Amino acid sequence: MKLSDFDYNLPEELIAQTPLEKRDESRLLVLDKETGNIEHKHFYDIMSYLDRGDTLVLNDTKVLPARLIGVKEETNAVIEILLLKNIDKDIWECLVKPARRIKEGTTVSFGNGKLKAKCCKVSDEGIRNFELIYDGILLEILEELGTMPLPPYIHEKLADQTRYQTVYAKEVGSAAAPTAGLHFTNELLDKIKSKGINIVYITLHVGLGTFRPVSVENIEEHEMHSEFYTMSEEVAEILNNTKKSGGRIISVGTTSTRTLETIMGLYGEFKPCSGWTNIFIYPGYKFKAIDALITNFHLPKSTLVMLVSALAGRENILNAYNIAVQEKYRFFSFGDAMFIK
Repeated sequence: MKLSDFDYNLPEELIAQTPLEKRDESRLLVLDKETGNIEHKHFYDIMSYLDRGDTLVLNDTKVLPARLIGVKEETNAVIEILLLKNIDKDIWECLVKPARRIKEGTTVSFGNGKLKAKCCKVSDEGIRNFELIYDGILLEILEELGTMPLPPYIHEKLADQTRYQTVYAKEVGSAAAPTAGLHFTNELLDKIKSKGINIVYITLHVGLGTFRPVSVENIEEHEMHSEFYTMSEEVAEILNNTKKSGGRIISVGTTSTRTLETIMGLYGEFKPCSGWTNIFIYPGYKFKAIDALITNFHLPKSTLVMLVSALAGRENILNAYNIAVQEKYRFFSFGDAMFIK
């Protein structure tokens, strides 16, 4: 299967640069994965597509202010570091620009030395491991020195940093937001609960695996980076009971989907567990865990377009995306939503 099979034409003006004032007033394209039929709604209409006994699964990861601008100690060259994942204690895997300036032993200083990062491992594709050196609490230092790691296609400054967090974000550790969840408000979640729909939370810390571009034409040669996930005993029990009673498991976002499919693939049921996943879902994959998906519109030729194509069919997805372009939907992180039912 070729990378070009997942391309589509997107006018740049449709890439959303800022979030809407009200989260749940974004548009919602509803796609029937069996028939390909499409409806045009608003996100608050999601209520009418959820039934008593269904379980909605959300990723409660919280984005770190993980983008840091510092200087190389030897030369004062400006270096940008994006913290991707915590490997061990103060050792972090990072994405670096310009990576060619960072060798093993290089130290980068932030905030006049309040935080230092010493390179301890050099990998490919701009990846480096750093030991972080600081006094105090790292999260507090990052909140002072770091900024939200907005995707490179967003050029506007984010006025309110909390708009790149879901309203239920709790477990700190992501390098990017699980953006399908950005459409929910606390009021909408309360209404969903009152309808008899279960709402459960799992965690997947979003790292490079979710947004790294595919650079090979044969997509089966693409390798995903691993990301950390966890599921509690209570959530596993609710999900297993939902399956047994004939309810649907509705995943909010591709990160939740990858977590659920990883666990079901490993154990044949939902179990309390944690671990690392590099699951790559593309057409031909047989879904074991989820029945429906709430998601955003994804970049052309991305692993996320491949995942939704595996669920709804490539032709259905490309048709839906082309219609979304014609109807001037807003795309990507701060854009509109799609419900694949």
